[in-house]
Amino acid sequence: MYKGEVLRQGPLSAFLHGVIEYLAAVLLIAAPFLFGFDQNAAVAFSIVMGLLILVVTATSDLPTGLAKVIPVSVHVALDFILAGALVASPFLFGFSDEGAPTTFFIVLGVAHLLVTIATRFLSGARPRRMARDSGAV
Repeated sequence: MYKGEVLRQGPLSAFLHGVIEYLAAVLLIAAPFLFGFDQNAAVAFSIVMGLLILVVTATSDLPTGLAKVIPVSVHVALDFILAGALVASPFLFGFSDEGAPTTFFIVLGVAHLLVTIATRFLSGARPRRMARDSGAV
C-alpha cells in the first residue's frame, strides 16, 4: 500500500484536525486550573503537552499550520506518540491515584488517537508518480 493511501483515509479533513488540535492544546494548558489537579506532575505534564501540541500543530504542513516546517507524515507519527504519552502519563509520572487527571489524560489520549485515525491528511488527488506506477493516466 502506498503511503499516500494510508494518509488519505478518514472522514475528517486536515483543516478540522488542526482546529481540534489547537482546541486540545488550549484545553490541556487550562485543564489543571479548570479541573483542580492536585499533583505537580499532572499540572506540569498537562501544560507541557498543551504547549507541545500547540507548537507541533502550528509548525506542521497542515492547512492550519503557520510555519509549515514539519511534514504531514512526521505530524502523524508525532500524533500517535503524543496520544500514547497522554494515555500512559498517569502511570509513568505517578499520579494515577488522582482521579481527575488520570481520567482526563486517558480520555484525551484515546480521543487524540481516534481523531488522528479518522483524519484524511492528504487530498484525494493521486500523486503523479503513483498514477504512472499503477498504469493510470
